[in-house]
Amino acid sequence: MVISTEGLSFNFSNQQVVKSLSLQVPEGSIYGFLGPNGAGKTTTIKLLLNLLKTDQGSIHIFDKELQSNRIDILSQIGSLIEQPAIYLHLSGKENLMNRALLLEVSEERVDDMLKLVHLSDAAHKKAGKYSLGMKQRLGIALALLSDPKLLILDEPTNGLDPNGIIEVRELLIRLVTQHKKTVFISSHLLAEVERMATHVGIIDRGELLFQGSIKDLEAISQPQISVELDNTVDAANFLKKHGFTVTEVSDTHLCIPFTSKTQMGEINTLLNKNGYMIYSIHKIHKDLEKLFLDITQKA
Repeated sequence: MVISTEGLSFNFSNQQVVKSLSLQVPEGSIYGFLGPNGAGKTTTIKLLLNLLKTDQGSIHIFDKELQSNRIDILSQIGSLIEQPAIYLHLSGKENLMNRALLLEVSEERVDDMLKLVHLSDAAHKKAGKYSLGMKQRLGIALALLSDPKLLILDEPTNGLDPNGIIEVRELLIRLVTQHKKTVFISSHLLAEVERMATHVGIIDRGELLFQGSIKDLEAISQPQISVELDNTVDAANFLKKHGFTVTEVSDTHLCIPFTSKTQMGEINTLLNKNGYMIYSIHKIHKDLEKLFLDITQKA
């Protein structure tokens, strides 16, 4: 495990923000740390980076205890908390060169990082002129400059448009698959994390509700087929008679657990042939709130 915590707790005054957290982050994984705003994600990350002092519990990173091996451990971690710390009046390359001087890193490494995050063409453009996606990629390049083994990112897709989100997602996947990094990424966007994570931890009100592989999560958050049509109650009874499980019925739509695209086509054909007017049919994922309910009800 690259990150391992036991009984990790933290209080702000009388409020407990992190409650006996036990994280297990495997080497070579993209670990999605999920939870709604205010769940304790940023506080946990600050504890992992030794920016806050642990009240209770232990933190081991690279199989070493954090407090007693602080410099050695932190020298192997790159991090980005919410917004990148960049100088807007400097170009992308100048921002990296400024950091490279502090880290005693070569200009060649700077050029390599610009290439890695696809900013070579914008290397001499002022960072203040960068789009949000470009700024986030520059922030990740800054975090990678020292060639860390572990990258810790706090809400790196916050405020990004769809293109920016895709850019960051593809970069993180490349870092793990091609450059053998481990990535710990916090987010409140379940669907986005599902597209890239190999492992997931779900936190709410400081407590870890779920931890496991993405396949374990999919078993809990099975996607649904949402069918919008008229006469939903009659259609639901009709589908049940033909062996389908209907999990939700409203005035406008009904839901069936998704198993395959073929199954979706069969439902569409069956309803059409039997006189039901279908306005839309598509696959949906449970939102984080519903997932929390599922997890807590099973606990």
